[in-house]
Amino acid sequence: MAAETPPTQHLSSSSSCWSCCYLHHRLPHLHLALLLHIILFLLWCSSFPAVSRAQMPGFLSIDCGGAANYTDARGLRWTSDAALIATGTPISTPNTSTTDTQQYTTLRAFPSDGAKHCYALPVATRARYLLRATFLYAGFDGDDAFPEFDLYLGATRWSPVVVYDGARLVTREAVVLAQSSTVSVCLSNATTGRPFISTLELRPLNGSLYRTDAEARAFLALAARINFGAPSPDPVRYPDDPYDRIWESDMVRRANYLVDAAPGTVNVSTDKPVFVATSERPPEKVMQTAVVGTLGELTYRLNLNGFPGDGWAFSYFAEIEESIVPETRKFKLFIPGLPDVSKATVDVGENAPGKLRLYQPGYYNVSLPFVLSFAFRKTNDSSRGPILNAFEIYKYVEIEPGSPDALAMASLASRYTSFGDWANEGGDPCWPSPWSWVRCSSEPQLRVVSINLSGKNLTGGVPPELVALSFLAEIRLDDNMLTGPIPDLAASSNLSIM
Repeated sequence: MAAETPPTQHLSSSSSCWSCCYLHHRLPHLHLALLLHIILFLLWCSSFPAVSRAQMPGFLSIDCGGAANYTDARGLRWTSDAALIATGTPISTPNTSTTDTQQYTTLRAFPSDGAKHCYALPVATRARYLLRATFLYAGFDGDDAFPEFDLYLGATRWSPVVVYDGARLVTREAVVLAQSSTVSVCLSNATTGRPFISTLELRPLNGSLYRTDAEARAFLALAARINFGAPSPDPVRYPDDPYDRIWESDMVRRANYLVDAAPGTVNVSTDKPVFVATSERPPEKVMQTAVVGTLGELTYRLNLNGFPGDGWAFSYFAEIEESIVPETRKFKLFIPGLPDVSKATVDVGENAPGKLRLYQPGYYNVSLPFVLSFAFRKTNDSSRGPILNAFEIYKYVEIEPGSPDALAMASLASRYTSFGDWANEGGDPCWPSPWSWVRCSSEPQLRVVSINLSGKNLTGGVPPELVALSFLAEIRLDDNMLTGPIPDLAASSNLSIM
C-alpha cells in the first residue's frame, strides 16, 4: 500500500512568524531534552565491557635488536633492548612470510664464544609471572646450519632452542615465581650457529593463577596450550586473554602434533557468554569453541616438549551445545600406560554445573611421556559424546640453586655497572659459564675462587663483598685507584694471591 502524499501547504508570512516564535520559545527545552538523551546514551554504552587497547599494568615487551619503542596493533608497548644488554649485535632480518609484526623484523645475535649472554628483567619479589622468549631465525647469518643453543633462567637450564625451519617461530614459555627483584634470561652453549633472540615478554599473573606447592623449587615450562574447535589458525591472546597467554589453534598441525583425531570429531561453537571465573581463568573466546566426539570418542596424539617428566595438566570443559530435550555428557580420560589417571568420570553438566559454565579438572602433578596419546570416551549412560574446549600442559623444571656466592657477586658487580660491560654480564657468576673476570670451582659446589679486576680503573674503597667470598684463592686488584683499608679476609683460608 502506497503512502499518502500530504497536501502542499503554503505558509503565509504570519504563519511562518508563528513557527519561528514557537521554536524560539521551545529551544531551551529542546537543548535540555537532547542533553538528557546524550547522558542516557552514554550510560547505556558504559554498561557494556569495552575491549581496551591499553596494555595491562606490569606488562614488559622487549623487541630484541629493535632500535625504537613503539605500540603495536594490540595496544602492547614494545621496548628496545638496547639499554638492557651490553653484548650481541642487533640485526634486521630478511623478509619472511611467517609474520608481518614489527617485533620480528629484528633480532639480537651473539657470538658462539662459550660465554653466556643475559637479560636481567625487573620483577616484584614473590610475584608470579608468565615469561615468554621467541626466536625467528629467518636465515639472518646466511649459514647452512640451523642454530642450536640453550636457554637458561638464572643457573637453571630452561630449554634447548633448536631451529628446524628458518621461517617458523620458536616459542618458549614459563610460569615463574620471582625469588628476587630481577629474573635473568640467558643464552649459552651454542652447538651450531649463533645464539639469537627475537623477543622477551613478561606478564604478571594475578591471584592464584598457576600457583603450585612446588613453585619455590620448580617453575612450569609450557609444553602445550591448545584452543580446540578454533574457527581459524590464528591464536587467541591479548586483549581477548588479559594475561596474554597464547592459545594455539587446533587447526595448526605439524609433525607428531595433534594427530590421530578420531572419526566423527566435529567443531561446535557459541556466541553466548561463558562463565570462566575459575582458578586459571581461560579466556571466554577460547571457551566459546570446542570439539565434540559425535561417535563417542575424542582422540589425539602429540609430542610434549621437554618430557618425559612430571607435569601440570588441566583440561577445560563447558557445555556450549544447544539441545531441545535434557541430555547428558559423561566421559572418561584414557591414557595408555597410565591407568591411575583414567579413573574419574567427567560429567560436564553436573561438574560445571549447567550450560555455558567452565569446569577445569586436571592434575597438579602427573608423570607424562614425551609422546602423549589420550582419549576421551563416553560412558554407557551418556547421551552425548565427549567435548573438549581447551587444555594446558606444563613440565616442572627443578630450579638449580647456582653458586652460593651469587648474591655477594651481584652486589660487587652492581658497584661498577658504569665501569664497563664486564660488570653487566648478568646471570649466575659461575653457571653455565663464569663471568669473564671470574673463575669458579665446581666441587662440591659452584664457588668463586678467583677474581681478576686488574686495570678496570676502579675507584673508591676495596669492595667489602670480598669478605663473603670464603673460597677465594686469588684476588687481583692492581692497576686501579682504590683507597682505604683492605677488608679482613681471614675467612678466605685458601687465599694465596692478592
